[in-house]
Amino acid sequence: MSCYWIGDIQGCDEPLERLLDLVDFSPSRDHLVILGDLINRGPSSLAVLKRLMALEGSVQCVLGNHDLHGLAVACGQRQPGRLDTLDELMQARDAIDWCTWLRHQPLALSTHGVLSVHAGVLPTWTLAQTLALAGEVESVLRGPDWRDFLGQMYGNSPASWLEGLQGFDRLRVVVNALTRLRFCTPSGEMEFNTKEGADHAPAGFMPWFDVPGRRTANTTVAFGHWSSLRPAARQDVWALDTGCVWGGCLSAMRWAGDGPPERLQVPCPQVHKPF
Repeated sequence: MSCYWIGDIQGCDEPLERLLDLVDFSPSRDHLVILGDLINRGPSSLAVLKRLMALEGSVQCVLGNHDLHGLAVACGQRQPGRLDTLDELMQARDAIDWCTWLRHQPLALSTHGVLSVHAGVLPTWTLAQTLALAGEVESVLRGPDWRDFLGQMYGNSPASWLEGLQGFDRLRVVVNALTRLRFCTPSGEMEFNTKEGADHAPAGFMPWFDVPGRRTANTTVAFGHWSSLRPAARQDVWALDTGCVWGGCLSAMRWAGDGPPERLQVPCPQVHKPF
């Protein structure tokens, strides 16, 4: 048995198919963890969702910012953006099915000793706290008030985690950390404007995984979201967004439990030019 962690697919089904063929993926033997942004920007979001949904118990997906945005558009809480490619999803006859399936995916996942999130983890959060806070958002997404939550999800404030936060402010901070985070201060204040690589950190900020004393430092964290981040030669963080939709690669990390993990990639056609 091998477990594969795959970075941002973003509606690019053909590279996903080639990657699964490359590793000879077997649903009865192997396991997939998809690190969010399953949909949007690419040409075949519906095909991606159908492929993953058909794998049933052999795949787990964490939600990314594009997945949450797709749900918000689907329920009328947000208008599509200029670069969105969500029309096929919105017009699908089984739109209710894919919405329901997405709403029941986690925002954080711990499996095989690896913490999987889409973007990052605030430095003050432990593994247990990260999973618990993700669970609070997951409960709302799966409940009757999910549409109201998606309407209140957008925004950059509060920029820091405080234990006393309540309501939509509390949920928004958790969503922003797990699905949008790149840079933060040592105290955990988040910054969302900078999309360049780690060497472009704004003054006073640093990549979330480099904060001294980060409380998940002893846990391997797999994440995507940061296509401009060059993967570091380190085993404590697996950066697996390598710009599939921008003409980069679709990347995976394979771990069979007996030896170091192995990075695998397939090249992707360019759908959009990078910002």
